[in-house]
Amino acid sequence: MADSEQGIGKKILGFFIKENAETETSPSPAPAKPDEKQKTVSLPAPTIINKAGTAQIDRKFAEHFAELLEKSNLPGPDYFEYKQALRSMEGLDLSEEKQFQAAWASFKAMGGVTETAVLRTSADQYLGVLDKDRTAFLKDVEKALNERVGALNNEVKKLEENNKAYLQQIADLQKKMDENNNRLGQISGEIAEQSARITANRDNFEITYKSVVDQILADLTKINSYLK
Repeated sequence: MADSEQGIGKKILGFFIKENAETETSPSPAPAKPDEKQKTVSLPAPTIINKAGTAQIDRKFAEHFAELLEKSNLPGPDYFEYKQALRSMEGLDLSEEKQFQAAWASFKAMGGVTETAVLRTSADQYLGVLDKDRTAFLKDVEKALNERVGALNNEVKKLEENNKAYLQQIADLQKKMDENNNRLGQISGEIAEQSARITANRDNFEITYKSVVDQILADLTKINSYLK
């Protein structure tokens, strides 16, 4: 991809989000892995509007996907260069079909490409990269749920079994039973908190993933329709 004042990652990010919907000026942190320790209280992830204007997506995941696609960028003109040419047609008094066709003419002028198959092939490769990343992420989510919530549930079971034994003992064990019951109340809150945090993180990932994939798939549909 040709160099410019704007980095390739920023360009890719601009393909899938509305620039005027961004509200933060400082860089967002990389998406945290589900198994990383987090503070008890965390602020909600900042959201932005996707390029199609159909959904709010998580900024950190949008930037994560942009970085992922940047690292996977294929040599030579491909889908992303065509996407950049297509974006340059925005604001022109052209129908969508004419925009796709004009962008194709501009793309071909880069040289070396004459068949639209390169757009489909490269877009499919990028979709494969995204799908592989999603699979790995969901695996981490499942692992985190099993480790965190599973351990807490096991602790609940163990404490309940202990309580049954303590009922057979005399009064000096009553204090221990009360302490365990207090801990059970704390665990219930921790289970709800951990489950909600991990599930929300997964949902934000899925919404962002779907928005990016839907945009590429929509482009492929239009490419197949308009660039025959």
